[in-house]
Amino acid sequence: MRLGSGTFATCCVAIEVLGIAVFLRGFFPAPVRSSARAVHGAEPPAPEPSAGASSNWTTLPSPLFSKVVIVLIDALRDDFVFGSKGVKFMPYTTYLVEKGASHSFVAEAKPPTVTMPRIKERETPLPNLLVLCGDHGMSETGSHGASSMEEVNTPLILISSAFERKPGDIRHPKHVQQTDVAATLAIALGLPIPKDSVGSLLFPVVEGRPMREQLRFLHLNTVQLSKLLQENVPSYEKDPGFEQFKMSERLHGNWIRLYLEEKHSEVLFNLGSKVLRQYLAALKTLSLSLSTQVAQYDMYSMMVGTVVVLEVLTLLLLSVPQALHRKAELEVPLSSPGFSLLFYLVILVLSAVHVIVCTSAESSCYFCGLSWLAAGGVMVLASALLCVVVSVLTNMLVGGNASRKNPVHPSSRWSELDLLILLGTAGHVLSLGASSFVEEEHQTWYFLVNTLCLALSQETYRNCFLGDDSEPPCGLRVEQGLDGATAAWQDGPACDALERDKGHRSPSASQGLRGHEKWMVLASPWLILACCRLLRSLNQTGVQWAHRPDLGHWLTSSDHKAELSVLAAISLLVVFVLVQRGCSSVSKAALALGLLGVYCYRAAIGSVRFPWRPDSKDISKGIIEARFVYVFVLGILFTGTKDLLKSQVIAADFQLKTVGLWEIHSGLVLLAALLFRPHNLPVLAFSLLIQTLMTKFIWKPLRHDAAEITVMHYWFGQAFFYFQGNSNNIATVDISAGFVGLDTYVEIPAVLLTAFGTYAGPVLWASHLVHFLSSETRSSSALSHACFCYALICSIPVSTYIVLVTSLRYHLFIWSVFSPKLLYEGVHLLITAAVCVFFTAMDQTRLTQS
Repeated sequence: MRLGSGTFATCCVAIEVLGIAVFLRGFFPAPVRSSARAVHGAEPPAPEPSAGASSNWTTLPSPLFSKVVIVLIDALRDDFVFGSKGVKFMPYTTYLVEKGASHSFVAEAKPPTVTMPRIKERETPLPNLLVLCGDHGMSETGSHGASSMEEVNTPLILISSAFERKPGDIRHPKHVQQTDVAATLAIALGLPIPKDSVGSLLFPVVEGRPMREQLRFLHLNTVQLSKLLQENVPSYEKDPGFEQFKMSERLHGNWIRLYLEEKHSEVLFNLGSKVLRQYLAALKTLSLSLSTQVAQYDMYSMMVGTVVVLEVLTLLLLSVPQALHRKAELEVPLSSPGFSLLFYLVILVLSAVHVIVCTSAESSCYFCGLSWLAAGGVMVLASALLCVVVSVLTNMLVGGNASRKNPVHPSSRWSELDLLILLGTAGHVLSLGASSFVEEEHQTWYFLVNTLCLALSQETYRNCFLGDDSEPPCGLRVEQGLDGATAAWQDGPACDALERDKGHRSPSASQGLRGHEKWMVLASPWLILACCRLLRSLNQTGVQWAHRPDLGHWLTSSDHKAELSVLAAISLLVVFVLVQRGCSSVSKAALALGLLGVYCYRAAIGSVRFPWRPDSKDISKGIIEARFVYVFVLGILFTGTKDLLKSQVIAADFQLKTVGLWEIHSGLVLLAALLFRPHNLPVLAFSLLIQTLMTKFIWKPLRHDAAEITVMHYWFGQAFFYFQGNSNNIATVDISAGFVGLDTYVEIPAVLLTAFGTYAGPVLWASHLVHFLSSETRSSSALSHACFCYALICSIPVSTYIVLVTSLRYHLFIWSVFSPKLLYEGVHLLITAAVCVFFTAMDQTRLTQS
């Protein structure tokens, strides 16, 4: 079966989205949560076991402390307090630990717990309690994030006058879990234990209380954990902790009956001690079972998703020579006899594996819970992908042997830009394995676009002053120039075509440019560098420098509303000047009114102000103004779509299609202007300015091919994602964009608007890419090449990242750093799929016209 490069890439990305969805469902399993949610108040506590006797204790115990003060020290390692370093640097704390009224523990920050997340889950004179703890430790080099003993073990010290300490009483810190803090503090303050807590009571805190109170505290904790176990583990009755709990409850009831009969006897004390030990054992087992369930990954679903994604990536990489050929077509072998035999064998093996895994799985599995029709469909897809990969690889090996026997062009060279693209992509992918690089990924993209500008500057100088008379390479070049001359990666016909087209190539930049144009070409990379530097100062993002003041904070302060108003107005004016040049007259008017409506909306909600109303206090939600802008956005998008459809009927009207694509781009720009906060409007203006400079003075004169132009659009789109102030932290998502023009929360519009507001940078650069390749090139394969390259360069990071995340799933920062990035990558891949669909639709339009 022959498919166009764009269609093939779109299908691959769609399959990748399915694989990522399965992987995410396995990576983020259903959390351990209690389904009991009281409607009219807190759920009453479990009554005291009675064993036939009537117990009068059905309420929560009284609090043990009046106040709790928590001192949380970042990266406080256990030996900083308990070891020799503690005597030197924390002498008073060490004194309290050794001789004072305190209880000391070594709390293990067991992955995935970070920064004490379980603490969150609290009048007679009572003593106070001081809690000194750390969120995690640190390695000998001062870093943290892994799961070594130095990074995991933290001190936990409870200090209170209620804790008695006899002279000479030496206490060694016991090892506990950080999750135990929540249950302990709840009991200490006389509050219900959080229903979702998986921790157990730190018994030394209550060991000075009467036996009945001790047993009551332990009973409440075990009841809470047993309920949580019942609601999250189907086979809870077989759990050793649950069996121990039932045994403890029966013994506790017997003790209560005996206690009510005779309050002081040796038998009562011995039985109470036995019940206490039984409860502590049950607590330990229940807490361990639930903690394991919390950190339990659905590995089968993760593996299924990973296999599908890696198969697609392998297929994309193997298809590069054919997909980037000047014909932009490739053969997908789906009907050969060998394919059919291998296909059915793989289906049989996968089905057997599925049955074995699903019948032996102890915990719940999402993929096993699917119907056989759905699971079978995924297995058929995985089998087909594997067979296609094997067939393509076999054909490449056979073809490679033939080409080595009859080489056409034995030597090929790579340009500096090609090497930068290759090394930059590889470097970015490798950086995703380090938590610090994930947190500060914006620095990677800023570096890459800055390096790209320097490489373009070097290329412009070489072309303008030295000429470009050297032989064009036949290695990586896909489309030599924007006038139709093409070359392939390694086969002879494409290079022969390049030789035939030499006479039709446009003159070199040094020959075709006049004075001022030549100097603009030379200055453009430096102007772009200056723009990027200004944008970096607008929004501090990431983690390390996010707290530092930036231009955005200065503009959004109430003292600088006048400056923000002027900047927003200038930015909107620049946007209009740069966008209107390619629009029809009707769209120009709609764009002007829409941008005016954007300013009116921001003035209505109080972000900016009008010159004639500097002190206006009439602030509203701006519903009318925002919907006014939405009307023009939809109008411009409708006009562009109408022109595109009309261009399919009038095959010779190439200009109509160009205008239609630019109007769609303009509608998206207007929508972004509405959703961006006022201080971010310069980001939009600079994005359009850089696109204009690159189009007129870089891509046209230097005749870059479609693959290089696509990668440059992708890189700048990623950089502008971070220029907006985004990061790999979920907290930086501007959810206010989802409420622009809405009276109440409406799920679908809110989600779409928030997604577009977050990914406006990549989306706008992708839409500009479609327009540029459709309007500035005469090659029928440019859009197909661009679609394939865009899909490939988006697939490489996400495919590599899910492998990295799987290997780092027990990393200390898996939930705070790596998991949010995984969600961002998943949404980005979904947007990439939509972009590829648009590419393919435009490519089909071009094919229809040709």
